[in-house]
Amino acid sequence: MRAKIENSVLFLHHEDVPEYKKGGSVVRNSYFWALRSIAGRASRYGDWEYELEVWFALTRMLLSFAESGYLGFKETVLEFPLSQGEIPDVLQPVSTWGE
Repeated sequence: MRAKIENSVLFLHHEDVPEYKKGGSVVRNSYFWALRSIAGRASRYGDWEYELEVWFALTRMLLSFAESGYLGFKETVLEFPLSQGEIPDVLQPVSTWGE
């Protein structure tokens, strides 16, 4: 998922976050609700926002869903632009560099 950090807030690109689909995959819908439950802001057409205080929980959730094997790599890894600078230590286990 494309990600960026501004003023200690992590933003996930709204096109990359999972969608809730009625009658869809239980794992994918659980993933949607789990991510949404700790988001400071999660609108349908805007980037999802995560404050610094929940980054540790976000990392654990992403690792847990990645290890389940039901979701793809791009769905459970934060992809930061090279211009971001350093990736915070707490997010490094679930992060990579993008374009």
